[in-house]
Amino acid sequence: MSKIDYSHLDGRLLQLLITVVEEGSITRAAERLGVTQSAVSHLLGKLRTIVGDPLVVKSGRGIVTTTRAESLAREARILLEDMRHFTTADDFDPASLHTTFIVAANDFQRDLLLPRLLDRLRGRAPEVSLRVIPSDIPDADMLREERCHLVISPRPPDASDILHKRLFDDGYRVFYDDEQRTAPLNLLEYLAADHVTVLYAPQRTLDLDDELARRGIARRFAAMVPGFGGIPAFIHGSRRLATLPGSMASGAMRGLAHCAPPFDSRPMPMYMIWHLRHRHDPVHGWLRAELEALLP
Repeated sequence: MSKIDYSHLDGRLLQLLITVVEEGSITRAAERLGVTQSAVSHLLGKLRTIVGDPLVVKSGRGIVTTTRAESLAREARILLEDMRHFTTADDFDPASLHTTFIVAANDFQRDLLLPRLLDRLRGRAPEVSLRVIPSDIPDADMLREERCHLVISPRPPDASDILHKRLFDDGYRVFYDDEQRTAPLNLLEYLAADHVTVLYAPQRTLDLDDELARRGIARRFAAMVPGFGGIPAFIHGSRRLATLPGSMASGAMRGLAHCAPPFDSRPMPMYMIWHLRHRHDPVHGWLRAELEALLP
């Protein structure tokens, strides 16, 4: 029987396990934690004794984590969050906040939501500011590494320590310059036109573009741009079409005509996404509530 029991677990060991699992390397885990490799190895040995599992095994010149380690890391993230909650007051006064919230969003979500969010936040917390960074195709590490507090995207990362909530669904519209052409009356006219779309680096297309390609609806793209904000310049003064979320009619695509697409499609969902560590954080909860309050 082990001489060390569960009561020897502490936050340091839990964070060590999470870091080793995420990095897949003793060296990188040590660098991230700011300790020596021997310290990581020593603490891993202590943790092995407690949980009765090797946690990592050698693979070539490196290591791989065991299935048990992966499972324990998921539980460790929840335990660490509960420990943070244990030391955090539930009530706070927004007026006392002097902070910058970092929100990751692409230009569509940014322009649609964040100016109004800032107005709401500063109405109760005058010293709060927003820093907006591009989300591109968001990954879990953006939130794990605290590069941002919140992500707004139609694509939540698939990870056990990442939480999300649907904000709204947006249907698609076909945008065009009505001084240059009429709306496409059917799928044949739609496919006969040149199209403009968004292509994220390195080669990630919009979900709608993927869906249409799978259905054999092949469009001819005259231009592909890295963000929604670049599309209007390619539509104005041309006969080209762009199939985009309908709410852009009051934003970047303002002044262009639009019509329903000549095909059925699933609406585009929009989520707010955050890390498990903020599950009970009253300040973060307030930020999320203010974002939700923008929507009907």
